[in-house]
Amino acid sequence: MNALTRIGIAALMTLSSATAMSNYPVQAEPAQIVQSVQQSQLKSGLNRVTFKSEGETLVGNLYLPANYKTGDKLPTVIVTGAWMTIKEQMAGLYAQKLSEQGFAAFAFDFRTFGESTGKLRNFESPTAKIEDIKNAVTFLQTVDAVDRDRIAGLGICASAGYMTTVVAEDSRIRSLITVAPWIHNPVIVNAVYGGEAAVQERIATGRAAKAKFLQTGKVESVLATSKTDRSAVMFGEIDYYQNPQRGAIPQWENRFAVASWAEWLTFNPMPEAKNIKVPTLFVHSEKAAIPDGARQFFAKIPGQNKRFVWLNDNTQFDFYDKEATVNQAIALITNHLQASF
Repeated sequence: MNALTRIGIAALMTLSSATAMSNYPVQAEPAQIVQSVQQSQLKSGLNRVTFKSEGETLVGNLYLPANYKTGDKLPTVIVTGAWMTIKEQMAGLYAQKLSEQGFAAFAFDFRTFGESTGKLRNFESPTAKIEDIKNAVTFLQTVDAVDRDRIAGLGICASAGYMTTVVAEDSRIRSLITVAPWIHNPVIVNAVYGGEAAVQERIATGRAAKAKFLQTGKVESVLATSKTDRSAVMFGEIDYYQNPQRGAIPQWENRFAVASWAEWLTFNPMPEAKNIKVPTLFVHSEKAAIPDGARQFFAKIPGQNKRFVWLNDNTQFDFYDKEATVNQAIALITNHLQASF
């Protein structure tokens, strides 16, 4: 069985149909929660904050340990989740659990997602998301509870590619973790998405949708997932995204901007591996998504201060919220961070 057939979640790869797109007017931008965070506002548990990223207002949840007290300077982890997701899904779960281990942990909505502003809603833009992570670092370095010299990045699934790029480019992040990392290159993209011709067609569709948005303000989108609508990006039985007890929470719109295809399919973080110089932990499974992409990237990270742990027999979605799997990952991350800092 080759690397791409080991994905084991074929429904995840189903492509949306350009003929089934919906045109949505620009949505009202979410209300701002707070302007910033002040020392006096901080408390143990969840703290809702906002910060700016290239003119957009991003909403985040900063989790602080139960024993947090004013004046503490905590090692802090920025946690980002799978593509198309929001801060209340897997990113929030990992952030909460890391706070229980004594860390400050930050999950936020990227621009155009969740409560954050941005007019091209649900636009999966690697370029924008990379900048949002960098701006999250800038924000956290202003928060009194955060030790500005002990900030780590944890990327889950697709955002692993974004987080690795940030770490390669921004020395303010001192430790890197990926969980179930989806890291692709052009060869993997062509294999996963139906061949070069199909990929180029999808890229052209995405560019046309982006141009239409710029001209008219209308967002072309499809469902992110559906059991019945074959135009959905993830078609079929995908319990995590379809079960309200798991990821199908009311806050999640379940939409995907068609314009996303142009950036998503041309994004290639592989060349950044050689620029990573911080302690690194990868956690993955042979039964999860494209393990060979993660394996290739990891092999190109220079030096010996890196570790790859395989939690085999776990699927991609197990890493999102299966209690035993998440707890295993959290234990590994905690040990890694304690050694890093």
